[in-house]
Amino acid sequence: MKVLITGATGLVGSELVKLLLQNGVSVNYLTTSKSKLENQDLYKGFYWNPQNGEIDRNAFDEVTAIIHLAGASIAQRWTSKNKQEIIESRVLPIRLLYNELSKIDHSVQQFISASAIGIYPHDFTKVYTEDESEIDNSFLGHVVAKWEDEADTIGKLGINVSKIRIGLVLSKNGGALQEFVKPIKFGLGAPFGNGKQYQSWIHVFDLANIFYFVLKEKLEGVYNAVSPYPITNEDLTKAIAKQLEKPLLLPKIPKVAMKLVLGEMHYLLFVSQHVSARKILDKKFQFKYPAIDKALQNLLP
Repeated sequence: MKVLITGATGLVGSELVKLLLQNGVSVNYLTTSKSKLENQDLYKGFYWNPQNGEIDRNAFDEVTAIIHLAGASIAQRWTSKNKQEIIESRVLPIRLLYNELSKIDHSVQQFISASAIGIYPHDFTKVYTEDESEIDNSFLGHVVAKWEDEADTIGKLGINVSKIRIGLVLSKNGGALQEFVKPIKFGLGAPFGNGKQYQSWIHVFDLANIFYFVLKEKLEGVYNAVSPYPITNEDLTKAIAKQLEKPLLLPKIPKVAMKLVLGEMHYLLFVSQHVSARKILDKKFQFKYPAIDKALQNLLP
């Protein structure tokens, strides 16, 4: 099996590449940085520039599946310029892949796109499944809807499409967990707002394995990639502090304060999305780190 990956050198991509290579899967990857091009037996890089419509067509040779992970970080100030970059970095690569695949003979049968649980509306009590039709009325909801709509166009080429809605990714190599850890380490940690907002999280190991599972099982449609046990912001903060053996001394951080600091992006800290993992569990996927305590023991010293 040979897979073509976008975003292969990112937080999730690097974990997935490691897993695929361990299982004997050949990996081609697309990168916008010529300095990141490698040429090994099972791991080969190819240059592309979605902004300019450039791509090395050799990247598609013998590829049976494409996994699209590329996308600019949403954890940056949501200025007009950054918003445009966040959307285009997700949509333009898929558009370029579609255009190229429609022109060439290829062996691609499966397209797996990253997505995000940010598509689900803010709610303190509702549990969201993949069947939810309402979209969150926020910039994030707007981004994910555009992202998924673009992914669906690949289906017009007779290729099976899967969309993996990713929750809060916990990793020791960066991402959200390290941002939580920093203030707690210095005794400055505290829940955001009332702390009751649900944060549907996933260990990066389990996330990579979900992508591999969807690939192996040739699953189609939408799948939530979250732990079976989402927790509130307050409980997550307490669990991290407990693992680090640090006290939580400060009062809860009010929304107005974070809005002043982060602008519109503060929404990420206060939105509540209780997301179900039932669909992927019903397909017999097994989590290695389903509970937050076990995940933090693995990720934090």
